Amino acid sequence: MQNTRPATHRLYHFPLSPFSRKVRLSLAEKRIEVELVEERYWEQDPEFMRRNPAGKVPVLKLGNRMMSESTAICEYLEEVQPDPPLLPQSVDARFEVRRLVGWFDDKFNREVTSKLLGERVFKKVMGGGYPDSTNVKAGARAIKYHLDYMAWLLDQRRWLAGNELSLADFAAASHLSCLDYISDVDWNRSETVKDWYAKIKSRPAFRSLLADQLPGFPQPAHYADLDF
Repeated sequence: MQNTRPATHRLYHFPLSPFSRKVRLSLAEKRIEVELVEERYWEQDPEFMRRNPAGKVPVLKLGNRMMSESTAICEYLEEVQPDPPLLPQSVDARFEVRRLVGWFDDKFNREVTSKLLGERVFKKVMGGGYPDSTNVKAGARAIKYHLDYMAWLLDQRRWLAGNELSLADFAAASHLSCLDYISDVDWNRSETVKDWYAKIKSRPAFRSLLADQLPGFPQPAHYADLDF
């Protein structure tokens, strides 16, 4: 996102970090302008480690406040700028959003993202050697189950957690968009999931993600195509 005034807000991120992308989507949806600063967090630069001793992205600098942990950041943004809402009003509905955010940031990340994106991209970027084919095959198997679960949810609801767009949709789209960048999502498996992703992909908040470029990993032709 471009900032036309001196930047007081800054997001330290990595383009293909799904956790960074979740925060980027939340910021953009709420029209909070930030300067994006790409961070090679695995190098554990001392200055970055001072910003976040956990040594991971994203880290959001809002004025003088330094914030880490993607879900905590997104919920903070919801508190300080509740419009447009990404968490519903009712307690039960909020629970379902948080459950699904956890599903994608924990289970999906562990079973799919870390195995596909981790092996195909991060090993090369971090100098970790060649991809482990066993992990790649495991991730390719696991994503089918997750896409089927998403299709089941979307057969009952307009969006993943209910009838309104929520942080759950942004968490899922963040992981899938990273995998889509390396052509690891079979969008033909479910027309329902494909239509859901097309709706999110068409939102103004998604534009900066579609412009991402990672050296050595060119975008596939369909990645930024709103019609796939």
